[in-house]
Amino acid sequence: MNRIFALMVDRLKLAGGVLVGAAAGVGLAVGIAQLSDTGHVAAQIPPMDTTDVARAVPQSGQVALSFAPVVKSAAPAVVNIYTATVDRRPRSMNEEFIQRFFGGAPVQPRVSQSLGSGVIVGADGLIITNNHVVEGADQILVALADRREFKAKILFADPRLDLALLKVETEGAVLPVIRMADSDRVEVGDVTVAIGNPFGVGQTVTTGIVSALARTGIGVSDWQFFIQTDAAINPGNSGGALLDSQGRLIGVPTAIFSRGGGSNGIGFAIPSKMVRVFLNAADKGKLVSGWIGVEGEALTADTAKQLGLDRPGGLLVTGVVPGSPGAKAGVKAGDVLKSVDGKEVANGGQLRYSLATEGVGTTLNMRLWRDGAERQVPVTLAPPPENPPRSITRLAGRSILNGVTVANLSPAYAQELGAGLPEQGVVVVAIEANAPALRFLRPGALLESVGGQPVRSVADVIRQSNAGALLVRFAIGEQRAECGVNNAGGISCRT
Repeated sequence: MNRIFALMVDRLKLAGGVLVGAAAGVGLAVGIAQLSDTGHVAAQIPPMDTTDVARAVPQSGQVALSFAPVVKSAAPAVVNIYTATVDRRPRSMNEEFIQRFFGGAPVQPRVSQSLGSGVIVGADGLIITNNHVVEGADQILVALADRREFKAKILFADPRLDLALLKVETEGAVLPVIRMADSDRVEVGDVTVAIGNPFGVGQTVTTGIVSALARTGIGVSDWQFFIQTDAAINPGNSGGALLDSQGRLIGVPTAIFSRGGGSNGIGFAIPSKMVRVFLNAADKGKLVSGWIGVEGEALTADTAKQLGLDRPGGLLVTGVVPGSPGAKAGVKAGDVLKSVDGKEVANGGQLRYSLATEGVGTTLNMRLWRDGAERQVPVTLAPPPENPPRSITRLAGRSILNGVTVANLSPAYAQELGAGLPEQGVVVVAIEANAPALRFLRPGALLESVGGQPVRSVADVIRQSNAGALLVRFAIGEQRAECGVNNAGGISCRT
């Protein structure tokens, strides 16, 4: 089945308690996977079409009767993607036992298939799609709207953005290329056209409007900033095209909000501006977002009132890294960051998106609220530093953390892990299958104390672990817990 994210309502309503589910020892999705040479990706990125769109409420006799011209111009650049993954593992323990000790015919591999969509962005065969459509696939087949088929390979992928770049060999044939719009110019209420391959029935067109912008907290990607649309999006639409009324790409559908896996009229698309950032990063083999060294939290109504604001809106600065671009610009803890380069900032996800869509070295204007007045300050984006070194270490010994791998966080490593992590502290990156901590920890957890002693670095954790620490306090997201070995030899936890 297609792996389009079905966001369950019950999951979004979880509140209270401590998240202590078991986590496999595979660690976080670390950074970028570059599977082959990318060639000249940047040269193939289509130019951004910034033509202004005249918006008018339809009057009698002025309503457009058909989207056929839009579909005819854009549909040839939208493709269907079929993948196959071979699983040669035994189907059961009995099958493995019989095969090992009694011989017989070799285990027949199982082939799982999935489907999705993609968009042609390079005339020589460059195609953008969702990473979850092609991740782990042994074979990838791309079918064009004119029924031509090509085998494809992955050039570049970023699980944090849920985007992947494919390449097909066209043998000199020139493929139709999608036109791209500036997604920052999209407005709520604009008409949208979605083209994809829902349920594998073939290329399908649906229409709707932009329902909302700047959707965050969806839990799909680290840069949680999506265009929301009510155009019908279903499994198989992943990686396809969300177009404006001119047939230009404004987003790549990646998720739906659904109780049963079908369309409920709430779909989410990665903005085209972020898609361009991803394509530009393909030549470098790594996506590096701009960094200003400012951390904060969403402003509440009570805090806004105390600061003299008439409404909550902005990011309350809680920390500024010394020597960072933010510090050089004069940003201080207690400031309210209202906007960056004219784009409002309401939470950390929106700030990450604003910085990610601008290149390192770019100077942006930030609007701050301080001491009852607004002020404008320029800030120049820098690459995130890796200080301190990550020092990835597997813990051993007679400790509750035996079999846990930890690392130091830094601005660069936190961005690479792609989990919205803070820029300092000790993070769990992997847990072995037989580790005691598998019962309550998961990759991404932040260690606060081990053996009753605060820990600020991997060296602190190693010291306490070697001393046989049987107690650990940690944070997973906004929730905290403390777990330890009890008198009966088991593990108990408390919040």
